[in-house]
Amino acid sequence: MIIIRPWPQQGRIGGAMDLRRSYREEMALVRGWSGWLAVIALTAALAVLPFLLSGYLVYVVTHLVIQALVAVGLNLLVGYTGQISLGHVGFFAIGAYGAAHGLVTFQLPLPVALAGAGLGAAAAGYLVGLPALRLSGPYLSIVTLGFGIAVHQVLTNWPAVSGGRIGLFVPRPALGPWPLTGDRAVYFLVLGVGLLLILAAYNLTRSHVGRAWIAIRESDLAAQATGVNLRRYKTLAFGVSAFYAGVAGGLAAILIGYLEPQMFTFVESVSFLAMVVVGGLGTIPGGILGGLLIGAIPYLFSSLRQWLPLVFGLIIMAVMIVEPWGLYGRWLKIRRYFKSWPL
Repeated sequence: MIIIRPWPQQGRIGGAMDLRRSYREEMALVRGWSGWLAVIALTAALAVLPFLLSGYLVYVVTHLVIQALVAVGLNLLVGYTGQISLGHVGFFAIGAYGAAHGLVTFQLPLPVALAGAGLGAAAAGYLVGLPALRLSGPYLSIVTLGFGIAVHQVLTNWPAVSGGRIGLFVPRPALGPWPLTGDRAVYFLVLGVGLLLILAAYNLTRSHVGRAWIAIRESDLAAQATGVNLRRYKTLAFGVSAFYAGVAGGLAAILIGYLEPQMFTFVESVSFLAMVVVGGLGTIPGGILGGLLIGAIPYLFSSLRQWLPLVFGLIIMAVMIVEPWGLYGRWLKIRRYFKSWPL
């Protein structure tokens, strides 16, 4: 049996399709000796990287990994389910403050604090996802935008939670008997959590849940006609996406060591959406690429920080005009070109 599997965007990239000879080959994450060599090389590079960089660069790379984790979660919502969110910074803030209070106020172990931060953000995501049952497109984006602004206002006017003008300091916790005293230790924590969540995202998108999300993205009515429960899967998409943002927010709180409301503004939500669009809608590697590249812009062009919303908007417009499938889509076109060359 040969399984014809198009790339998630209806197989239109490059006009080529991948051929699979069995279901096991279809479900394999890594295929062939070249794929395993790439995985081994990437794992070795990630393990050695913090020992080759200075302390500040290790901090920057760790922060970019956190941004990529948010983009992967947002891609599950925007790219796979077709639900637009302009308020993901709200979930990110809930996770950051949830983990901070879990570690500082309640003295919870690090894994419990991170899990609580993710679950708190997921609960908020479920509530925000309820309007998605009746709204779509710009109307849903306005609702999510309002949620992000509301979270920012609550933090600004609730000093008992946010620390007010002084802010909230988050000391570096310990993972069991190992204290996370340096940026290198936090790097490996973020990398480990990120790899687990990215692997979970891969498996989730290839399960019946991911297929239901794609069906909803293509047509709500057609998905419902085939037995897809819209209420369950739309709210689940919001909850899972918010969980990723919440865990990433908790990791950011540990990395930065300080929180204040002005860190969670509308600009952050725009940057998160830009990561998904630039990297590639409906693909996990696209979210990773977009998170790393767009997340690096504030560091590379620090003098343009006040113009970041305009920069992100122009980048989104340019990508949608030149390459609607994003950077990962362009990479697939290049790879398929060389595979079929010179035919």
